[in-house]
Amino acid sequence: MDSSDVLLEARGICKDYGPVRVLFDVDFSLRRGEVHALIGENGAGKSTLVKILCGLIPQTQGELTYKGQPWRPLGVSEAERQGVVMIHQEFNLAEDLTVEENIFLGRELRKGWLLDRRAMRRLSREILAELETDIDPTARVRDLSVSQKQMVEIAKAISRKADVIIMDEPTAVLTSHEVEILFKVIRRLVQSGVSIVYISHKLDEVKEISQRVTILRDGHRIATEPTEALSADEMAVRMVGRSLEDMFLPKTPPPEVQPVLTVRDVTVPGFAYHCSFELYRGEILGFAGLIGAGRTELFEGIFGLRPRAGGFVERAGRPVEIYSLKDAINCGMVYLSEDRKGKGLITLMELAPNLTLMSSVREAGFWLRRREELQELERAIGEYDIKAPSLRSLVAELSGGNQQKLALAKVMAIDPQVIVLDEPTRGIDVGTKQQIYQFIHDLAATGKSVVVISSEMQEIIGLCHRVVVMRSGRIAGVLSGDDITEEEIMLYATGVKGAA
Repeated sequence: MDSSDVLLEARGICKDYGPVRVLFDVDFSLRRGEVHALIGENGAGKSTLVKILCGLIPQTQGELTYKGQPWRPLGVSEAERQGVVMIHQEFNLAEDLTVEENIFLGRELRKGWLLDRRAMRRLSREILAELETDIDPTARVRDLSVSQKQMVEIAKAISRKADVIIMDEPTAVLTSHEVEILFKVIRRLVQSGVSIVYISHKLDEVKEISQRVTILRDGHRIATEPTEALSADEMAVRMVGRSLEDMFLPKTPPPEVQPVLTVRDVTVPGFAYHCSFELYRGEILGFAGLIGAGRTELFEGIFGLRPRAGGFVERAGRPVEIYSLKDAINCGMVYLSEDRKGKGLITLMELAPNLTLMSSVREAGFWLRRREELQELERAIGEYDIKAPSLRSLVAELSGGNQQKLALAKVMAIDPQVIVLDEPTRGIDVGTKQQIYQFIHDLAATGKSVVVISSEMQEIIGLCHRVVVMRSGRIAGVLSGDDITEEEIMLYATGVKGAA
């Protein structure tokens, strides 16, 4: 490789958190005008490495060069000024500001002493139009959907006219159409000389969009290869260091006795209309549909997290009134949000309080002895294979996969009978996915009932006994047995079949 082609390079990078080393002599180079994918399991060191590259944290050892010069930015702002921008996996947006204010935050356009809002709005519209999204620049970020927030993050990065853009799981919450648009934008950026570091667990995307791939495992660089030289299966095997057996276990049909949960004619204004379904003991019930179909909002209404209008809910044949999460917990029901940072965990709090937070809600008081909390955490770390630097770590210090395991442990702490998991493997590597699939399978095998809301088609097909397909806020169809195929799900999700 001609050294003149290298734009950003890391040599012998090590990173220590106290006595714990998380990166070991990692080398990485980014050429001008290329997409270089960075892959590995959760906890492999990907996010740590790119945080060093963009100035968010310093390395313990090793050297960085950028445009042929030593590179050690004193923070993210300096890195951005010099042309290195990162799109974070967890949103880094000011919820109470508008879209245009977020896009230009910290580098507002001015006309004299006053903000040039007209110019910022015009440029925001142009960037959003490039992303083929109809997001209103004047909308408050807190009112946007998860996928719209991701598009704002991408727009913010593009607006900075960067030489290097680091994308950490940029498509985790995007529809297939939005992914196509993003890839068009990436190809256009690369043609103009921009370089992209692309982190993703979606290996088919890595194959499609990148020219080279670097694989990390347990903080070590395993390989850097031309993407075309590796199949997706070969990438996965190198990521986990072992052969991957079948991702999904055989399904055992649950006995269809009395439903443990019955939902009849439930409406969540603006999102879901006249929805009815049953959930049986020992069943894994999938909810499929395109993003925006109303799946999440339906269950937020059922669990008292959104206003509900009309309809009723029964638990084990008895009517229940659920107006809050506490009411749901008292009925033996839990809901794990798709937004683990915003609604699932308190990332700037230690692990133990996060773990016991939901069980505290169920108790009459909130006084918990620290020793008991730590004992419960030790048990959860062993049972759910949570990898943490220490028992006193903050949630923010865990990888995405380990945060998800902690969130699962939290909702299971009350021993619920009905578990609703919304996008349970979003942004998680293949090895951790296997663990979560095994966990869901084991829950059903012990007689618990699980709802899986997922946008990953193979996940829905491989895990679920039955699949409810939603479209435009209504239930379009229910599939079971051999009818659970990608083709059938899409026929209902797109309106070819069904009467939604």
